[in-house]
This record gives sequence, C-alpha cells and structure tokens, in this order.
Amino acid sequence: MSTSSIAALPDGGLKDAGPGLLTLDPVRTALLHGLEGLITGLAARLAAPEVMGPPLLTAAGLTRLDYFRNFPHLGVSTGRFGPEALDGLAAGQAPGELALLPTGHLLPSATCYGLLLSLEGRDVGEHGLRLSASGRCFRNETHYDGLRRLWGFHMREVLYLGTKQGAVEHLDQGAEFVQELAGRLGLELNRVVADDPFYDKGSSRARLMALDPVKHEFVATDGTAIASVNRHRNFFGERLDIRAGSHGPAYSACVAFGLERWVHAMILTHGSPEQALDRLRDTRN
Repeated sequence: MSTSSIAALPDGGLKDAGPGLLTLDPVRTALLHGLEGLITGLAARLAAPEVMGPPLLTAAGLTRLDYFRNFPHLGVSTGRFGPEALDGLAAGQAPGELALLPTGHLLPSATCYGLLLSLEGRDVGEHGLRLSASGRCFRNETHYDGLRRLWGFHMREVLYLGTKQGAVEHLDQGAEFVQELAGRLGLELNRVVADDPFYDKGSSRARLMALDPVKHEFVATDGTAIASVNRHRNFFGERLDIRAGSHGPAYSACVAFGLERWVHAMILTHGSPEQALDRLRDTRN
C-alpha cells in the first residue's frame, strides 16, 4: 500500500486536545504501527514472549520501589467521583467543581513497573526470564513539545530478570539492535549517559547514577532520546523478592523504546511524515 492510498482527512486535519495531548493522523499512525512492528524484532531475537501489563499501578507498590522518593514530580494519580457527586454531575455541574476521591493508584510512567510488580516473590530460574510488553505511559512534565514530550505516549520494553551476566548480555544485545535498526531506517543516533530527572539531585540514587551510570539513551540529531538501555542491578530483585535460582536476588535490565519519539525522529530525518513512511516501507520490503 502506498502512502497516497491512506485516507485523507478533511481540511484542517485533527485538532489537538491541548498541550501534550495529540491525535495522530493516519500517516503518523501508520508510521507508529510500522515502527513498532520492526521494534518487536528485538523480542523475537531474544525469545521474549509478549505480555500485557496492568493499566494502573498501586501507590503502595510504587512506594516500595522508591518511585516517590525519586520521581514524585512525574506521577499522575487517578481519582473517582464519590456517590455524593453523582447528582451534581447529572444535573450539569462542572466536574472541576466536585472533589475527586483518591483511588490509591497511578497511571504507569514506564511499562516495566507493572511487569516487575507482577513477579513479586517469584523465582525466575537459573536461566532467567525475558518479557516484552507495550503500553501507554503517562508523565506529569514541566512542559510538552509535539511528539517529543507528551502527557501520554506508547512505550515498548523488553525486560530481563536473571543473573548479573545475563543482564549485561541483554543490554549489549539491545544496544546492538537499536543501532542496527536505526541504520536500516536512515537514523543517526548517538549513545549518551542519561540524565534522569531525579527530584532530588543530591539524593543517594542520583549521586550513584552520576558515579556509575546505569542508563544510556540513544538520541536523535536534535537531542531527542528515542530509546534507552537500563541496568537496574539487583534493586528490584531485592525489593520484590524475585530470585534467580541459586544466584539469589535477580538482576534486571530493560531496553525501552518511545514510539512517538521514533515517529518524530523519522520525520525529522526524512523531511515529512509521508517521506518517513515511504522510507519505512522501503525498509520492510
């Protein structure tokens, strides 16, 4: 199917719902789905079965993972209207005038949290475990910028839990795949040490990251990070009692892809959504 065969929209296209809230048109949507199809090649290469993570995460679970100590500014909590608010809503009262009740849950800010929490108390065995999942993630950012920074975006991750050496090999294979795929798509990426947005730059975790970086990002020519390789050490294994047979607490690592950011990088490189989609289809043929 050629790009020209994608259904055209009425003049003016699709209106954004607000900062960080974009609706992708048919060409960008086809580009996102096509890119994800290629990105899932990493899961196939590593024999990582596909799973679906939960749509919400408990605040209690995230607390145990130090999420609020490190990223309290990124969390997006969920609320619901109590019974006393229903009559007002039905009568046309503005929702913003009514108090929301806390649910004790947050929207995911990364795909791996739900997968890790679901493995609590498990033994992944001597040979480890790999899982692949894609989900929509949400972050409360200081600003939003096109496809580069959104309220909600799609993240594909390939997660490994097992031995220390297995985690190293997982990240090496993931990094090789990212660069290989970028080459096929005509993207120029640089690998850099990530500067994670820790709330407290002086925290022990932030200082440790500076001394021993555990996350590297692959950035496009305009500085947009579109993929990352993340070494968790055995932090999650210890906090969640996830074991790797006789090796003790499992080491974990993940390779992550921000799908909308890959769309952005393709358009940036190839000049237009249509040209980017044509390049993608050439790559797949």
